[in-house]
Amino acid sequence: MITGGALQVGVGLSGSISRFLAGFGLPDTVAGLLGQVLAFLAVFAAVFVVGRSVVLPIADRMMDSRGLEVHAQKPIRRLLSVVVGFIAVTAAFGAAGYPDFLRSLATIAAAATLAIGFAMQDVLKNFVAGIFIYTDKPFKIGDWIQWDGNSGVVEDISFRVSRVRTFDNELLTVPNSALTDGVIKNPVAKDKLRLQVPFGISYDDDVETATEIIVEEAEANEEILEDPAPSVRLTELGDSSVTLTSRVWIADPSRSDFVKTRADYVTAVKRRFDAEGIDIPFPNRTLGGELTVAGLDEVTPADD
Repeated sequence: MITGGALQVGVGLSGSISRFLAGFGLPDTVAGLLGQVLAFLAVFAAVFVVGRSVVLPIADRMMDSRGLEVHAQKPIRRLLSVVVGFIAVTAAFGAAGYPDFLRSLATIAAAATLAIGFAMQDVLKNFVAGIFIYTDKPFKIGDWIQWDGNSGVVEDISFRVSRVRTFDNELLTVPNSALTDGVIKNPVAKDKLRLQVPFGISYDDDVETATEIIVEEAEANEEILEDPAPSVRLTELGDSSVTLTSRVWIADPSRSDFVKTRADYVTAVKRRFDAEGIDIPFPNRTLGGELTVAGLDEVTPADD
């Protein structure tokens, strides 16, 4: 019967391999060590390969069914691969006969995780926020978003930060928590966007005529939708002007479409106002009071 400390580790896979190798005349210690190594490698390879071939396809189908974008699927696949690898290592150590080592490793890992958690609260906060962005999908790459007085087009989304390029061509690296803790405006999330364009006219001008011009120019613009139909409302009686607010809709909006359509529309209305003699007044300010000049008694009249 084969004896030896290395073969007393267990009677599982590593013990069976050790006894098989010892049958070829290998020393007990060498056979026991080789048995543990081969058992570890065999179980790790089997669990890792089978785990990836089963878990990743299932995860891919689930992500595809939820409509998750390709850029969001890649980090999730990497994370799942790490989890499968950890499970494979755990099973491999068990097959090699080291359950106590795994318990010690788990205790150390738990303590390290607690310490790292306190030291990296902001990083973990942004990581969790990144998961929410992937699952809730408040915006995607290519969207024009606005938040906290900033705006730009999303160029990249990772688990910790998102990168947004402003319209001045500046690249902003934004922590994900800044995009989940506050209000995010995504003007291009839907297939239609309503624009509100204010026009100020003089109190002496005819409101109905100005309204007709604003509506006619909206209907003449090919980028403005006919349904919903353009509308105009008198929204303010200012100090020097009457404000008519036009509400129009555009399809498949983007930042460039928004700016160009609005600019073309305002330009066309301005030309019509000029042609029809409708003024766009500027604010008037009336200053009151008196002007006092000091020191006149000290002025000596000039000699003729």
